[in-house]
Amino acid sequence: MRIWHQSFTVLDDVPHYRDALQRHLSAAAAPGTTVELHGMKAGTYPSAYPGTHIGYSYLSSLHREQFVAAALQAQDEGYDAFLIATIPDTGYEVARSLVDIPVVTFGQTSVLMAGMLGDCVGIVNFIAALEPQLRRNLRDYRLDSLVGPITQVDAAFTDVMAAYADPQPLLDAFTTAARRVIADGANVIVPGEGPLNVFLADQGLSRVDDVPVLDSLGTCVRVAELRAAQHRSSGLVPSRAGFHHAQPPRELVDAARAFYGLG
Repeated sequence: MRIWHQSFTVLDDVPHYRDALQRHLSAAAAPGTTVELHGMKAGTYPSAYPGTHIGYSYLSSLHREQFVAAALQAQDEGYDAFLIATIPDTGYEVARSLVDIPVVTFGQTSVLMAGMLGDCVGIVNFIAALEPQLRRNLRDYRLDSLVGPITQVDAAFTDVMAAYADPQPLLDAFTTAARRVIADGANVIVPGEGPLNVFLADQGLSRVDDVPVLDSLGTCVRVAELRAAQHRSSGLVPSRAGFHHAQPPRELVDAARAFYGLG
């Protein structure tokens, strides 16, 4: 089984994270499953890194096209599932409508699985500008009543990357932030965004006090395997009823993308 992992990061720009991500997802996968890492195109972020771009609706919409193109390519190349490995689930609704292979997302999957561990999910993120997008997604998924507090670790993207060499400051910052959401009622925690998730898993942190911390991406890999097995055995695909789910003919998709220079 082959899973296409799609990051919001230019992975070759952050080799420590890329290597930790590959180790972690390979360990999480079942025997016989290959998780192949893909990042954004080199030069996607010419100045500030994803934390700046990801906080703006227009820029996120532009970058969404890389996820859509990747989903189409993954299906064309015979991958069994497509994993959107960013907590705002960039391009999810569109990609799901275009391809028949399972599309599994960081945000939706994490919250659904966290709901099996507790009844108030707290999200501990490191990009404050993401919260409005996360709240909107949760309303669309009908999961908003399950998620309580969302807070931020006192760290930036560069701090998370540096933590692979010096982990204790970020561990302390995450624990402090986690205790804030616990004090506000959370009894299970989802770490926001892949770099933070993989760092915590790499450090073996799975609880803060009595509250579990979900390994979001590791969970996504297992869910992708399950969905891929269902698709393979029974042909299970998403709903195709209604505007947001209907699948356009591929020739129309290819022609329209070519017209806009997205082929």
